[in-house]
Amino acid sequence: MSKLLMKGNEAIAEAAIQAGCLHYFGYPITPQTEISHYLAKKMPKVGGLCLQAESEIAAINMVLGAAAAGSRAMTSSSSPGISLKSEGISYMVGCDLPCLIINVQRGGPGLGGIQPSQSDYYQATKANGHGDEHIIVLAPSSVQEMASFTGLAFDLADTYRMPAMILADGALGQMMEPVDFTASAPRALPEKTWATNGTGGKRKRNIINSLFMDPAELEKSVRERFARYETVKENETRCEEYMTDDAEIVLVAYGIAARVCKTAIAAARKKGIKVGLLRPITLWPYPSAALAALADSAKAFLCVELNMGQMTDDVKVAIECRRPVHFYGRTGGMIPSTGEVLAEIEKIAGGLK
Repeated sequence: MSKLLMKGNEAIAEAAIQAGCLHYFGYPITPQTEISHYLAKKMPKVGGLCLQAESEIAAINMVLGAAAAGSRAMTSSSSPGISLKSEGISYMVGCDLPCLIINVQRGGPGLGGIQPSQSDYYQATKANGHGDEHIIVLAPSSVQEMASFTGLAFDLADTYRMPAMILADGALGQMMEPVDFTASAPRALPEKTWATNGTGGKRKRNIINSLFMDPAELEKSVRERFARYETVKENETRCEEYMTDDAEIVLVAYGIAARVCKTAIAAARKKGIKVGLLRPITLWPYPSAALAALADSAKAFLCVELNMGQMTDDVKVAIECRRPVHFYGRTGGMIPSTGEVLAEIEKIAGGLK
């Protein structure tokens, strides 16, 4: 298949269909509404269902029902809509159900604005729902990755029986780039023997539940889940290192901010400043080991985000505060410019002399 020029939101929708998703439940909110528009046109043609629910709360609970029956199901929204889905996300974690959740972030807090943001990092990685729980979080930085991470997220969710999220932003959702839908190979998936899809009189009934009246049983369930999380950390942590071999300053950025950083790095290198980039691809599990290894040789780190510094503590913890960790970011829907990031690099480099 030749490459197609598509918006990031449309690439996610097409990739979901190609990944075998047959059930989409959502509610319109800028800047991700093209996902539901695309699926409303295409999903019925493959025998699937695209339904606009009466609310975000209804949508995530419809996903829960479809996932419990063994279907590949997904929902999408933008920042305040994800907040409304948080209870249902926690219920799905408690039920050990796989699904895909798309968050194309906008500025906040509150209704904020409709421009690109990365201000939902805390929510996605620390508090996407109540209780002791995690979900897998992937952060694309291109329209190609918006597509390829969709299939990957479905596969990871099914493999580990847990929700997965693609944490993008309004810039990636709206920008257009060429996409190759043959780039990713599917992985072998376990049979969903746990699904509530009818017994046919051949097996014991499956029950999907997140309520435990016995605290000892709930503790056992949570501990078993956290043991699975350790397997996810071991096998599925992903990041990209860019020009870090000799870097004295390491930038840490994800999504659209990482693209700005690569341009700033090229400009800094021309000025003789040894700078590189670590781009977390999985925000959970976080690539702490890769950062820790870079702290052995780097002299300083600079986090660049579209927020007020939500990732900086994770970097400090990863490197055990062995090196200074600086921050530069814009918020409210503003994107840092290459010149702004370069100025921060030069300021840090001046302090290292």
